[in-house]
Amino acid sequence: MRYYIPPPDTGLAILYVDEYLLVVDKPAGLLSVPGRGEGKEDCLASRVEAIFADALIVHRLDMDTSGLLLMARGKEMQGALSRLFRERLVDKRYVAVVDGLLAQDAGEVDLPLICDWPNRPRQKVDFDIGKRSLTKFALLDRDVSVGRSRVALEPVTGRSHQLRVHMATLGHPILGDDLYGGEAYGKADRLLLHAMDLAFEHPVSGARLEFHCDAPF
Repeated sequence: MRYYIPPPDTGLAILYVDEYLLVVDKPAGLLSVPGRGEGKEDCLASRVEAIFADALIVHRLDMDTSGLLLMARGKEMQGALSRLFRERLVDKRYVAVVDGLLAQDAGEVDLPLICDWPNRPRQKVDFDIGKRSLTKFALLDRDVSVGRSRVALEPVTGRSHQLRVHMATLGHPILGDDLYGGEAYGKADRLLLHAMDLAFEHPVSGARLEFHCDAPF
């Protein structure tokens, strides 16, 4: 990982909180959990725990990805929410700006992924030992003037860097991606990937919770 400079702590953007869970908008450039090594302690989890001492991580977003992140309050709820993710009962939708003009209005990328161990944290497509990874995409807008497309991305599976690798493999890397973007890396001042929609049934009340957070790009 490159030298870590977390964004200033200007307060949490909390979309929802009750006695069981909370949903927060993570800024780009902030780790979800503490990183390895000195100087990587500041993260979303630590900032949330400073206010809600019982808050526990359930899933993660890449450091450079912004958007909705769900946290549990207490071990029991962490287990219940983790089960929802394992059983694919959480609906997640991202928005990204990718290089080039998508030919299809919608489609799927079904390519198995595994850690590229000598080059970690990079992931790679591997048809022999990779784990099945499926992403659905839908075009939102084509900007012919600058040769880029805005797309909605739905990760059916939840592999590390899945959306980034799949879009790059499709030939349309996400702008600002330092790992998989190639020339697209320098076309934005951040990774243009944002977790914009999150929906699931509350493990206690059974109520359907749906959250939306507009992308800052």
